[in-house]
Amino acid sequence: MKPGGQPTFMFIAGESSGDMLAAELVTALKKELTPRHESRLTNHSPQFFGAGGAKMAASGVELAFDLTQHSVIGPWDALKSYDRFKRLFERLVALAFDRRPDVIVCVDFSVFNHRFAERIRWELEVRRTTHGNWKPKIVKYVSPQVWASRPGRAKSMPRLFDLLLTIFPFEKAWYAARVPELKVEFVGHPAVDRFNVERSNSNVERSQNSVLLLPGSRVGELKRHLPVMLAAFDKIRAANPNAEARMVLPNDSLLQLAQELGAPANLKIQVGDLPSALASSTVAIASTGTVTMECAWFGLPTIAIYKTSWATFQIGKRIIQVKFLAMPNILADEAIYPEFIQDDATSENLCRTALELLGDPAKREAIRRKLAAVTASLGEPGASHRAARAVVKLADSSP
Repeated sequence: MKPGGQPTFMFIAGESSGDMLAAELVTALKKELTPRHESRLTNHSPQFFGAGGAKMAASGVELAFDLTQHSVIGPWDALKSYDRFKRLFERLVALAFDRRPDVIVCVDFSVFNHRFAERIRWELEVRRTTHGNWKPKIVKYVSPQVWASRPGRAKSMPRLFDLLLTIFPFEKAWYAARVPELKVEFVGHPAVDRFNVERSNSNVERSQNSVLLLPGSRVGELKRHLPVMLAAFDKIRAANPNAEARMVLPNDSLLQLAQELGAPANLKIQVGDLPSALASSTVAIASTGTVTMECAWFGLPTIAIYKTSWATFQIGKRIIQVKFLAMPNILADEAIYPEFIQDDATSENLCRTALELLGDPAKREAIRRKLAAVTASLGEPGASHRAARAVVKLADSSP
């Protein structure tokens, strides 16, 4: 860090899950850095800026814009949004060179963040853009899923990132075997802290006939997943009139979109407060993303689905090298959660599987036991604080 000056951190997060991870890390960084700055003038306190979402803003990050409103699914959707992303990208590059942070923290959002790190390195080392003595440390928080597809992508990471912080236990050994020159720290999963607290504060009784719909946190996911989920629940209710459904969305803009897509007026839809829904539901139907780990923390039997564009699916099925898409299944190396991908994600398949789970308490209990073993593998509490200490140590090593 700058001797005697205020440490500055630039954060970039492009999705709701990354927004939360970034906010938790910022909070931990403030706690880690406060003792060393508390005796100094106020203007020497750590500074945080960049692009992300509402949670980052609430944690004290000065946002140039809300990047989480622009997330897309797959290369085809990204290509259609190329001009918009290009403008946002260039704004962030200009911001970085204007503010010259000590550390740039790229949170998830791998394609965008890898390009960003590559651009900063190119400007500084190849083009030699006027920058004085600015030599930022660049951190990647959350490993890209190179272990799932195109592992060769890992070879570029030592050149782009000074530190990779991983949240799953197998990742550090994976990188050590393939790119040992990359500095990797397994910090544990922030959900250990987040959901231990929320589970302990949750005293709601779990329903016996409640289906939780979790279509995803991005516009494309909602458009592709919501219709089949709603059709599946119509079939579930036809077979089980006592069944009830609830849907949780991360923000009001997705709520508005869900209503435009035809979500019925009698469907209970809530924005936020996912833990209470996870704690009280019997079964979930969820996108295969981060939310499946959140379901796992609450021991909620879940049916995982994923639908994307035809082009993205054709590319994905040729390059993905893992057997499963839902992270609890990957960690367990078995299909704890049934997965229905692309053409298999039909209302008939979802209905049949949900009815089996609703009608079989013993099967649900067996799933909960397996999920407990999965979540126990994710490390001790304190992931965000371990990540913060690693970032501060890296920053202190700056020339």
